[in-house]
Amino acid sequence: MHHVVPWFMGESFPGLTIPDPHGTLEPELPAGSPQVRMAALYARLADEVAEDDRPVVWAGDCVAVIGVLAGLERRGVRPAVVWFDAHGDFNTHETTRTGFLGGMPLAMITGRGERTIVAGAGLTPVEDSRIWLVGARDLDPGERDALDASGVRRLTVEEIPRLEPPAGPVHVHFDVDVVDPAEMPAVGIPAPGGPGTAAVAVALAHLARADVVSVSVSTWDPGRPGADRAAAAARRVLAPLLR
Repeated sequence: MHHVVPWFMGESFPGLTIPDPHGTLEPELPAGSPQVRMAALYARLADEVAEDDRPVVWAGDCVAVIGVLAGLERRGVRPAVVWFDAHGDFNTHETTRTGFLGGMPLAMITGRGERTIVAGAGLTPVEDSRIWLVGARDLDPGERDALDASGVRRLTVEEIPRLEPPAGPVHVHFDVDVVDPAEMPAVGIPAPGGPGTAAVAVALAHLARADVVSVSVSTWDPGRPGADRAAAAARRVLAPLLR
C-alpha cells in the first residue's frame, strides 16, 4: 500500500499529491519540540507499516524512515537499508553546522546522536554494515569524518548495477535530491553534480531484483517551481520498485 506522510520536521507539508490508492497520515500531534512531534508522528507511521505487507511511504522528510523501519521491526523484519541521497544525513548535534534534524536521520538509525525520535518510534539501531549510502556528495566536514570512521558503505549510483544487491530483506530509501537538480527540480537543498534520471532508473531497476520489502521516498516540495516535473521524474525512475 502507498502511505502519504505530508509532514516536514513535524509541521504540515501541504500539497503533496500521490496517485490513488493511498492512505494519508494526518494525526493530531502533541505540542512541543520538533523531536517530540516527530516521535509521535513516526510512532503512528510505524503502526501503519506494521500492518502492511509491502509498504511504500511518500514523506516530506527523510526522518520518516525511522517510522518505516520501526514498523517493519514490529513484524520481525530487520532489512538492509539502501539509502539514495545527495546528502549524508549522518550529522549529529556534535557535527552539524545548522542543527537541522533533516541532516541526521541516517545517524539516528545507526544509534548515533539524537534519540528522541528513534525511541518514540521504537526502533532498534541498524548495524552500519547493513547500510549502503548511495549518491551522497554534499557532506559537512564533521559528517564526512563520521562516515569515514563508520562501517556504512558509500557508493555511487553508477556502481549499483555492478554489485549484487544485499542479501535478505531490503529497504530502499530514495530522496529525490539524489538526482541532479537539472532533472529533478523543486528540492529543498539542491546538490549539483549528481546523476541523471537514466542512471538512477538503471540502479533502481537492478535493486528491484532483491527482496525489497519496503520503499520510502523523500519527495519534491510541491510549493516550489518545477514540482510537477519533479513528481513525474520521481515516479518514472521508481517504477521498477513500485510494480
